[in-house]
Amino acid sequence: MELSDSVTHKNGRQRKPAVPQGDMRDGDRVCNTTPDMDMEVEGEVLHQGYDAEDNGHPRVKPGIRGELGNVSLLLFLYVLQGIPLGLAGSIPLILQGKNVSYKDQAFFSFVFWPFSLKLLWAPLVDALYLTRFGRRKSWLVPTQYLLGLFMLYLSVTVDTLLESDEGRGPDVVTLTVVFFMLAFLAATQDIAVDGWALTMLSRENVGYASTCNSVGQTAGYFLGNVLFLALESADFCNKYLRAQPKETGIVTLSEFLFFWGVVFLVSTTLVAIMKKENARGQHGKRKVREETQSVMETYKLLVSIIKMPAVFTFCSLLLTAKMGFSAADAVTGLKLVEAGVPKEQLALLAVPMVPLQILLPLIISKYTAGPRPLDVFYKAFPFRLLIGLEYALLVWWTPSLKQDGGGFPLYYYAIVLFSYALHQVALYSMYVACMAFHAKVSDPMIGGTYMTLLNTVTNLGGNWPSTLALWMVDPLTSKECQGAAGQSCGSPEEAGLCVKEGGLCVTSLDGYYVESVVCVVIGLAWWVWLGKRMRRLQDQSPAAWRCRIGQ
Repeated sequence: MELSDSVTHKNGRQRKPAVPQGDMRDGDRVCNTTPDMDMEVEGEVLHQGYDAEDNGHPRVKPGIRGELGNVSLLLFLYVLQGIPLGLAGSIPLILQGKNVSYKDQAFFSFVFWPFSLKLLWAPLVDALYLTRFGRRKSWLVPTQYLLGLFMLYLSVTVDTLLESDEGRGPDVVTLTVVFFMLAFLAATQDIAVDGWALTMLSRENVGYASTCNSVGQTAGYFLGNVLFLALESADFCNKYLRAQPKETGIVTLSEFLFFWGVVFLVSTTLVAIMKKENARGQHGKRKVREETQSVMETYKLLVSIIKMPAVFTFCSLLLTAKMGFSAADAVTGLKLVEAGVPKEQLALLAVPMVPLQILLPLIISKYTAGPRPLDVFYKAFPFRLLIGLEYALLVWWTPSLKQDGGGFPLYYYAIVLFSYALHQVALYSMYVACMAFHAKVSDPMIGGTYMTLLNTVTNLGGNWPSTLALWMVDPLTSKECQGAAGQSCGSPEEAGLCVKEGGLCVTSLDGYYVESVVCVVIGLAWWVWLGKRMRRLQDQSPAAWRCRIGQ
C-alpha cells in the first residue's frame, strides 16, 4: 500500500540522467546517444573553461544567480507536469467511494502507463520539430495547450462522468480515455522539458535540472492529489478550515480543473511569446548546439541493446520482479477507503513521509555504491513481501476499529503511518539498488539511451502486475445472498435480484486476501529461483553489457 504512490502509480515516471553524452567511436563500433541527451559544445575550449571568443581568457562562470529565471521556469514547467498526474491519482480514490468494481479500477489504471512507455515515442519528439520556432517549444507549446483544453473540457463534464445513478455507475471508460490523454500529454511534455533543460541552463548549472525535475513534479503531484483531496473533502474542511460547516468542500473537482486549465493556457502563451529557446550566454554566443539523430537510427539502437543476452535476461527479470508486490501496492489503499478510511486522510498521511523519502536514497546509496548493488535488492525483497501480508492484516483489522462517528482512533493512523514507513524503506532499498546497477552496467557510449531503456522496463514491470491485480480482485471474491432463498450474488444482475427479493449480498471470501497470499507465494518463488539469477548478473564482465554495432 503506497498511500499516494501505489494507488496512483506515480512510480511510473522515469528519469533520465541530466548529463550530456556525446557521440563516441571505437574502431568499428559506433554507438550514439539518444538525441535529447546529446549536446555538442561549440569548441573543445569549453571543456577547459575557456571561451573561443575571449581570445583564450578564462570564461566567467555565470553562477546560479545569473540563471534564476531559467531555473524558475524549469521548476514551474515541472510543477505543471505534476498537476495532471496528481489529479489522475485522486480519481481511483473518488471512484472507490462510488462503489465501482475493481475491474473498472483496473481499466482506469491504464492511465498510469504512458510515463512507463514514453521511450516508444521519445525519438519522434527529438527528431521532428520546427527549427524557427524551437526544437523543444515545437512540442511543449502544443502539448501544454492540449493539456489546458482537456482540463477545461473535463471541468464541464467531470461531474456528469462521475455521477452514480441507480441504473449505472460512473462512466469509467470516458474517464480513462480523457485522463489517459492527460497522462500521455504530460509524458510528452516531460520529454520536451527534459531536453530543453540541458540547453536552457549553462554547462556549469545543468545539474540543477534534475533538482527542478524532482522538486517540481513532487510539488505538482502534491497540489493535484493531496491538496485537492483535502480541499474537496467536506469533512476535512468543516473540521479544520471552517467555522460554519457546509455540505461541500472549499473547491470541487470541476473548479480545480477549470483553474488549472486556465493556468496552462495562459502560462503556455507567455512561454511561447516571451521565452526564446536558443538562449545565449553571457557574451552573446550560443551555449550548446544539439545534434539530431534520425528516428530509425534511435529505434535500431534500442533494438540492438535489447538483443544483448545480458540485457535481455535482466529486462526479463525486471518485468517479473514486482509480481509479488502487486496486491499490496495496487489494492490496499482502495480497500482501506472501502473499509471507511477517509481518502483525504490517506492522502495526508503521505506528507510526513516526504523527509523520509528524501533521506532514504542518501542512506541507502552508501550500501549500493559498491560493485554488487543488487545484493541490497535481493535482501530487501522478502521484507517487502512480508509487509504485503502485514497490509492484508491491517485491512482485515480496520473495520473493527471504526468508531460510531465514522472516524478512527489516532493510534490506528499511527500504525498505518508506521506500516507505510516500513514499506518505503523496503521499496527505496530495491529502487536505489536497481538504479545503481543500471548506472553501473550502462555503456557510457550510449548512456542516455541505455539508462532510459532500463528505467522504462523497470517501471513497466510495476505497472502491468498492478493492473492485473486490480482486475482479478472481483473474480476471486465470493459473495452469498443472505435473506433471500434461492438467490446468489455471482454477477451484478444476480446481486440486483438478491436485493429486490429482500436479501443482502455478503462477502464470504474477499479476493484481496486471496491475492495477497498468492502474490507472496509467487514473490517468494521468484526470490528463491530468479532472484539468485539476478544477483549472478553482477558477475558478468563489463564487456557483456557493451553495445556492439557494425561488427
